[in-house]
Amino acid sequence: MAGALTRLSGRTLRSALTTRSPFRRLLSAEAAAAAAASPSPSTVAPPSDDRAKWDYRGQRRIIPLGQWLPKIAVDAYVAPNVVLAGQVTVCDGASVWNGSVLRGDLNKITVGFCSNVQERCVLHASWSSPTGLPAETFIERYVTIGANSLLRSCTIEPECIIGQHSILMEGSLVETNSILEAGSILPPGRLIPTGELWAGSPARFVRKLTYDEIKEIPQLAVAINDLMQSHFSEFLPYSTVYLEVEKLKKSLGIHI
Repeated sequence: MAGALTRLSGRTLRSALTTRSPFRRLLSAEAAAAAAASPSPSTVAPPSDDRAKWDYRGQRRIIPLGQWLPKIAVDAYVAPNVVLAGQVTVCDGASVWNGSVLRGDLNKITVGFCSNVQERCVLHASWSSPTGLPAETFIERYVTIGANSLLRSCTIEPECIIGQHSILMEGSLVETNSILEAGSILPPGRLIPTGELWAGSPARFVRKLTYDEIKEIPQLAVAINDLMQSHFSEFLPYSTVYLEVEKLKKSLGIHI
């Protein structure tokens, strides 16, 4: 008797599924809803990797190398497209301008107080110096480095001017209150004594600086520091756009 009831119930279920019954339509609707909720693997879109591409392709201004992370003082100005890598320190009031690269992967690079490294300069440092001096690239206070200059493992004492397109090689030393003219090349281990003007390729002594010329060296660094303040404020969260907005509101007679 039990076997007959089982066979009967099985035939009834199969007939319900094979006919256009409300039960079959209910099962079909539930199956369609389940399929829509969980699409097949072939219809699932692959995860986007645009974020990963942007992270690796985007310009990075600060590049840590191992345990070394570039240090920038709060009131120092570093242009948005400058690259600082490794053991780089930009001190108070210093500025590094557009397109420059400071690569401290082998040794330290320091830009001192109120000094400035102008556009498209390259600063690097080697493992060791041929003269026995520290192999780091050290720029002390109130120093002006002209645009497109190359400095490698050299030391520049306070209140000096390095003309644009100059090259200073390993172990070279520029003593305080000195000027290296534009386009000059200072060979490895060469010393510029204090208070002198040098020029040429290779650089040679030209003459002694006057008192007025020496006095103007820190004044130039301070003037560039003052100029940097307008660039520095432009990259604050609010920048200086609000000034233009106020002018536009005034011209249109908007009092809000």
